[in-house]
Amino acid sequence: MKYYVTTAIDYPNAKPHIGHAYEKVIADFCARWHRLNSEDVFFLTGTDEHGQKIEKTAKESNQAPKAFVDKMSKCFVELCKKLNITYDEFIRTTDESHIKACKLIFKKVFDKGLIYKDTYEGFYCTGCEQFYLEKDLEPGNICPVHKKKVELIKEESYFFKMSKFQDKLIKHIKEHPEFILPKFRQKEILNRLKEGLKDLCVSRTSFKWGIPLPNDSKHVIYVWFDALLNYVTALGYPNGKNFKKFWPADVHHIGKDIMWFHVVIWPCILMAADLKLPKTVFGHGFINLKGEKLSKSRGIVVDPINLIDNYGADSVRYFFMREIPAGMDGDFSEESLIERSNSDLADSLGNLLQRTSSMINRYFKGELPAVKTFSKVENDLIKKIPDLKKLTELVNKFEWNRCLEKIWDFIKECNSYVAKTEPWKADEKRKAVILYTLVECLRLISLLVYPIIPDAAEKIAKQINCKITSFKDYKFQKNRKIKIKKPEILFKKLEISEKEDPFAILNLKVAKVDSVENHPDSDNLYIIKISLGKEKRTLVAGLKQYIKPNEIKGKNIVVVTNLKPAKLRGVESQGMLLAAEKNKKVRLVEAPKSKPGAQVYIDGITPKTEKINIEQFFKIKLKVKGKKAVYNNQPLKTDKEDIFVDIEDGAEIR
Repeated sequence: MKYYVTTAIDYPNAKPHIGHAYEKVIADFCARWHRLNSEDVFFLTGTDEHGQKIEKTAKESNQAPKAFVDKMSKCFVELCKKLNITYDEFIRTTDESHIKACKLIFKKVFDKGLIYKDTYEGFYCTGCEQFYLEKDLEPGNICPVHKKKVELIKEESYFFKMSKFQDKLIKHIKEHPEFILPKFRQKEILNRLKEGLKDLCVSRTSFKWGIPLPNDSKHVIYVWFDALLNYVTALGYPNGKNFKKFWPADVHHIGKDIMWFHVVIWPCILMAADLKLPKTVFGHGFINLKGEKLSKSRGIVVDPINLIDNYGADSVRYFFMREIPAGMDGDFSEESLIERSNSDLADSLGNLLQRTSSMINRYFKGELPAVKTFSKVENDLIKKIPDLKKLTELVNKFEWNRCLEKIWDFIKECNSYVAKTEPWKADEKRKAVILYTLVECLRLISLLVYPIIPDAAEKIAKQINCKITSFKDYKFQKNRKIKIKKPEILFKKLEISEKEDPFAILNLKVAKVDSVENHPDSDNLYIIKISLGKEKRTLVAGLKQYIKPNEIKGKNIVVVTNLKPAKLRGVESQGMLLAAEKNKKVRLVEAPKSKPGAQVYIDGITPKTEKINIEQFFKIKLKVKGKKAVYNNQPLKTDKEDIFVDIEDGAEIR
């Protein structure tokens, strides 16, 4: 029996975020579970490397697009490695095999008369790599996802006759209730389809970073036509052994924000190319940070690699699987992760293994005799071993958090059994029965938790001298000799990481200078009025001998917004602007393209809002490199730009 599972392929215009990690973990869980079920599994992930956004980002970093994606895709490979993701193929859409297959499919659809040339005029968001109808935009032609103004584009394009497949698609959705999951998303899609399906723009001429059309080299394939094809090109379409064996996909795991592409555009392309549709597209929810939506522009970000380095892959994997309801949005905080890990992993599972192995070593020198007769209390526990068929049903319904609940309920039952039987008080024969029962339960537990916390599962198996094999061995075995190794701690208790980057204490934002006045009681100070979006503040700055008022007024500068207020010559300063100095030359730190109030951040570091004092600020070394403000050689940025300083390298920012 085959099982083909994919994640969406990630857009490597920036480093991986926590959402990428979550999606990979749930797909890996499914892949591992089905492997244990003796199914032939193919698990695909990868990176989506073409498009205008990549071309633009690469240019901003002074790199060629291919060199840029070569570097960035390694970050996603590293994330998979850190998380123990067992993919069978990591596809990159710059792979020659993918490019060749894309051209083949495009030509096939073109030759059937389903692609035609026309002129397109519409609103385009580079961040989404998507055209929008005016009715779908927010007031002022603002993208509903990125909250930025879209571009009005007019260009010659090729169009896919997607409208031709509307009725066929609606029929398929209605006849296959498992096609769109969770089920409530099916209703959303069908309601949207009632508005009518329009033909799809499938080529662009305004940029070059893409796959040239096989029939017209002036055009490149629209990134969403290119990217979606990865699910078949990775299998070796059209004649590859894996393609013949594994297509159609059993499940695509994707974020809810790209459902339309995967349950409307993708199946229409497949129908046009005479290919079968995937069995299921499962749209998972988003992860929020302490109730707030993750946002680079606001500095609300979590670096998953730092998270894994601080707390371990198993703790991160377990939190995602247990704490976030399948298909729904979930909330993340380090405190919640630590609480879950300490309670469920260290106290519940780790303690069970530790106590069992310690008692076997203490009372039996690591070797238990075979046991074949059990009392009622043992048989009662054996009856509570989770039903594998029911667990697999939950996995197949994508209710993994409920599956985990049932597994950990059994782990709690095992701990209750220890408390109830008190093996340390029993005679030797009774001790042997109790400890034998616990070891067998731990062997079964190691199988069940392997898809969730693979490192810990392997450690459990090694400690009790068995191997992770398959669910064929998921049966309580009697009358076998047991030899175990000396106990080792499975999970150490976690604490909030003290490795937090010092930069995180700074809350930097862009401010517009409204006015600059001389301080009435000082020859060196200015009184500067600023706007942080809707918020107004007053700063007092000692810049008078270096910069004239007209060189400051109207500028978009960078301000430390969480500095404790201080009175300077009788005027309260409610923050501090940043400027760079070298060889008695002083220049402001600027963000000319960003809006007042925009967050200044570094990838993977979430700014704090607690008030800090000036001494704390001076411990953080900010410098200038290549006209950019940097910290530890990482550029400070907003969602619009890197932070600019017109001064030579090495200048210190204060």
